[in-house]
Amino acid sequence: MPTTDRKALAAAAVTVLLWSSAFVAIRDAIEHYSPGALALGRLASGAVVLVVIAVIRKAGLPKKQAWPGIIVSGLFWFGAYMVVLNWGEQEVDAGTAAMIVNVGPILIALLGGWLLKEGFPPRLMAGMAVSFAGAVVVGVSMSSGGRSSILGVVLCLLAAATYAVGVVAQKPALRHATALQATTYGCLIGMVACLPFAGKLVGEVAEAPLSATLNMVYLGVFPTALAFTTWAYALARTTAGKMGATTYIVPAVVVLMSWIVLDEVPGWLTFAGGALCLAGVAVSRTRKRVRETVDVAV
Repeated sequence: MPTTDRKALAAAAVTVLLWSSAFVAIRDAIEHYSPGALALGRLASGAVVLVVIAVIRKAGLPKKQAWPGIIVSGLFWFGAYMVVLNWGEQEVDAGTAAMIVNVGPILIALLGGWLLKEGFPPRLMAGMAVSFAGAVVVGVSMSSGGRSSILGVVLCLLAAATYAVGVVAQKPALRHATALQATTYGCLIGMVACLPFAGKLVGEVAEAPLSATLNMVYLGVFPTALAFTTWAYALARTTAGKMGATTYIVPAVVVLMSWIVLDEVPGWLTFAGGALCLAGVAVSRTRKRVRETVDVAV
């Protein structure tokens, strides 16, 4: 395997581990922070680290061709995605959220087929149908938890959609910007978009226990500043098709982490629905490896 591929896969592995931990950290912190405030605190923590690193490394500004993609990814992936995912994790457990959000690759493929004129192959449509069936099963399994649990499923699907938009926008931007530039300015744009939650953040920091605040800072420094940069590095150097099998383990890692840390495990019907979601992704991704997008994020 070429050295570049090894470095890209190593970067992707770091991202997968840290993004897996993010689902668990969010689930813990969201008990004390509202979705918007937690997103702003996470992005602010990440932005501080990224700006310091960018200044030290003299990263400079991205080329003008990169800005449209960076702005869109900042608004959708760093901003809207984090708020909606936080909200979703108020309603469903971390493992369930990870399984539902992992339908993102199918949405990315659909956007690629539409916006990039890559078509809609039969395997993609079959995979989408399987994943949709899985989401329905998860919704049914959560219905016993009341209306709010079904809302959580819908919110996680919305999170997958906003993540997909952000990824499709970021990929072309990486032709004109470094991974550090794309991540730094995307994070800053997401932070600015979340500034309306500043008042809530200030009030909740004063009331929240230290552990929840440390979780928020952890989310900003590691799953955001570090993991988004390592993934952008990998995305710029290889295709997701070569790394796809690795990202499929994220829900399994999240379930294991949430069991150990939070003592919560999805019910058997919920788990079966999540497995269907992942099976749909696997079906859709067995086609020709030409797509250069990513598979999961948090």
